[in-house]
Amino acid sequence: MWLRRELIGALPAVSVVLGRLGFARIVAAALPRPDPRCALAPATVIGVLVRSLACGRRPLYGLADWAAGYEPPQLGLAPGQAALCNDDRAGRALDLLFEADRASMMTALTLAAVRAYRISPAELHNDSTSLKLYGTCRPRGGDAGARAGDAAAGGPGRQPPRPARGHSKDHRPDLRQLVWILTVSADGAVPFTARLAGGNTTDDTTHVQTWEECQAIAGSPGFLYVADSKLATGANMAYIDSRHGGFVTILPRSRAEDAAGRDAIAAGLPDFQLAITRPGRRGSDPPRTWETAAAPGPSAEGWPVTWVRSSAKRELDARSRQDRITRAVTALDQLAARLSSPRCKLKTETAIARHAGQAITAAGAGRWVSYTLTRHDTVTRKQASMGRPGPDTRYKDVTVTRYTLHPVTDTALAARDAASDGCFPLITNDTSLTPAQVLGAYQRQPRIEPRHHAFKTVLRAAPVCLTSPERIDALSFCLYTALLVHALLERQLRRAITAAALPPLPLYHENRQAPAPSGAVILAELADIAVTTITASGQATVIPPELTRLQQQLITLLDIPPASYHQHHHKQARKSA
Repeated sequence: MWLRRELIGALPAVSVVLGRLGFARIVAAALPRPDPRCALAPATVIGVLVRSLACGRRPLYGLADWAAGYEPPQLGLAPGQAALCNDDRAGRALDLLFEADRASMMTALTLAAVRAYRISPAELHNDSTSLKLYGTCRPRGGDAGARAGDAAAGGPGRQPPRPARGHSKDHRPDLRQLVWILTVSADGAVPFTARLAGGNTTDDTTHVQTWEECQAIAGSPGFLYVADSKLATGANMAYIDSRHGGFVTILPRSRAEDAAGRDAIAAGLPDFQLAITRPGRRGSDPPRTWETAAAPGPSAEGWPVTWVRSSAKRELDARSRQDRITRAVTALDQLAARLSSPRCKLKTETAIARHAGQAITAAGAGRWVSYTLTRHDTVTRKQASMGRPGPDTRYKDVTVTRYTLHPVTDTALAARDAASDGCFPLITNDTSLTPAQVLGAYQRQPRIEPRHHAFKTVLRAAPVCLTSPERIDALSFCLYTALLVHALLERQLRRAITAAALPPLPLYHENRQAPAPSGAVILAELADIAVTTITASGQATVIPPELTRLQQQLITLLDIPPASYHQHHHKQARKSA
């Protein structure tokens, strides 16, 4: 008797999404026509790779073993073809994908998602994160390729983005990195466009190209582009405004409008109005509030500035300032005690000032804390030569210098700064937006963070262990597709639950309810579905998968055809009969 268990898992859910996007057609049309002698088409290998990324990434060298555990038709393979999905074939498929026009492929995928799932492109959010690299990258073009600039999004003759050391958001400055730039829609945080850039790329230089990509997909500039303070440069904002686009961003502290606004707040000039109220994070916490007020004047470019005051941020700012002041004063008191010791080695004002400045800087309290240094000279008479003193003994004056240090806190300035605790300025060129609408758009910006989290952890994009920049760049397209699948499944399930007025599904461990299920949680619930084949005396018996009630509910809410979990092994049973 021979028993074989083949997984079906979440592949039907992934395949339904890829089918609605026309993924196989898009990839096959972009890649060169395979050689007739080729045992497995590169487009098929890319399809298997994307499915493995969506369902749980494996290293390229483990792709064949992963595929061997599933029903071949679920992966678009014929029986026995799973062994052909080795790392060499996958690497060559990535090489071909790098040479393809991936910018057009990504545009086609996103357009298909917008149409099939009716995603609104009215508001888009952009942010970037870093991907740390291990090992040594070996570009195919040698040193010339390594020195090349950042790639666009792929295509013939393109150079891959250059790994380099930059500002590491992973807190690994010792490693080279690449920068992943992602834009999502406010409607479900669905990925809209993405690309890799060189490791030392700064965010303020990426927004013009990103906005152009978004305009090409949206079909018009009539969307609201939301990003962090790196968007708030004169060149970036003027570019978007000159092309009739709208933006919302936060002004950095370095802008003159920030200082002017905080002075006005300290003087009590802006009239803050309650805009949003939400319950506290815990039942005993007071409600969280956000107030808005128009700035006394427009920005230097002439656009309206909206000041926001958050109750939660107000508490954090006050606590942070007091903590920094306390740390600085404590460090200065310790330095003062050290100076009073007769064995203290700090003898000069320069040395003492250096240590005091380092203490204040380390605490981050240089705005409010300073110190005074008082010099004390003590003169004593001492024999000029050794021996017992006598009538002819000569004496000299010896001056001993000591310093006393006293911390000084500018309480008036601290009180003035406290008036603007919890406040931050937002700028937009869309004059039709009310202050509350500007705040609402910016409050949706953090929705992009779960996508970065899924990209790095669930899809395991970081750390990158591939040694070819070309393959890394091509793999980023596969990762983007897998992330798009996760986001679309998540959005569809949440909307279906809301439309059916269902309670949260028990998708967490111990059957705990999941009020906002993620794509990873959805796919994990379907991961163990399998079909078992028992062969005895030349007769095969197929045991169909037994779905739990929750799995059946998921399949229904996700519009997955039930036949996806039965059709292939029914064919096998007929063949055996």
